[in-house]
Amino acid sequence: NEVLRSGKNGRYNVVMWDFGAKGNIERELLRRDCNVTIVPSVTTASEIVAMKPDGIMLSNGPGDPAENVAVIEEIKKLCKHKIPTFGICLGHQLIALSQGANTGKLKYGHRGANQPVKETSRGRVYISTQNHGYAVDTTLPDNARMSFINANDGTCEGIEYTDMPCFTVQFHPEASAGPLDTEFLFDRFIELMKGAGR
Repeated sequence: NEVLRSGKNGRYNVVMWDFGAKGNIERELLRRDCNVTIVPSVTTASEIVAMKPDGIMLSNGPGDPAENVAVIEEIKKLCKHKIPTFGICLGHQLIALSQGANTGKLKYGHRGANQPVKETSRGRVYISTQNHGYAVDTTLPDNARMSFINANDGTCEGIEYTDMPCFTVQFHPEASAGPLDTEFLFDRFIELMKGAGR
């Protein structure tokens, strides 16, 4: 497995599990004092844990999330280590599936740089960039709560987990070019690592 590294003297070591990652995810992490180690989709949970990361990023990617059976099994194992984790798009869906949620195909999908998402805790609406045809069902397992919903159709746009330091979003906070409304989620990931004493 080819492992790519970027950053040298950052405060936080982040492993990015690459399922088709957009380059701006890495750039946003580097901007926030992270060293980024990019690993391919076939990497195992034990290989990631052996890297002793401060945090794990699960990237975006294409296709039906439920088809990634082997990856979902590795994510189940990884979640038991309770390493701060942030999942975007496909990463959001894969973590949800690993915890017992379901996904389904949307009739039309969400496409474009003008998709409104509502943060459930504050009621604030942000404009997001999206490009996906599948979504996590809104009936979630007991250890998950919906943090963002789509303001147009009520579908799940974000999840926070209560039994591990992990949150995920369906949209693209790293959008480039695109709305920058939700870039703060990268800062939230940094705070999660800081709070874990990493």
